[in-house]
Amino acid sequence: MATVTLHGNPFETVGNLPAVGSNAPAFTLAGADLSDLTLASLAGKRVVLNIFPSIDTPTCATSVREFNAKAGSLDNVAVVCISADLPFALGRFCGAEGLSNVKVGSTFRSSFGDDYGVAFKTGPLTKLLSRAVVVVGTDGKVLHNEQVAETGNEPNYEAALKVLG
Repeated sequence: MATVTLHGNPFETVGNLPAVGSNAPAFTLAGADLSDLTLASLAGKRVVLNIFPSIDTPTCATSVREFNAKAGSLDNVAVVCISADLPFALGRFCGAEGLSNVKVGSTFRSSFGDDYGVAFKTGPLTKLLSRAVVVVGTDGKVLHNEQVAETGNEPNYEAALKVLG
């Protein structure tokens, strides 16, 4: 498991991110329209998984905006913004912000948080997702991972995008 902080207080996640070079775990998330969004449905694309606790926090909202602007225009790249928020909230946020270069995925009926090791195991955010980024290549292998050490901080966008080169 990983230890991350929230406002400097340490909390554990249920595991660790998939290692670079390993096969990305399969997942099924609920899309904005409640349809299944799976890793298999994105086959042949490079996939950026922007993982965070809740769209209703400033840093999480910023990460969705930033990945929409930075990675959304790259060829053959799908950006999936993932949280435990209901699909309606994620869809409403993207619609209100005019964000069309990202997909949203809710974990509300999924084991994603456990499968990717990002669900909080302890602390006030237990069962929500820690802030992380995983980039998956067209072959399904993990190209990059980042478990953000302080939940209130933004991920390293440039490091994630660099592997998409």
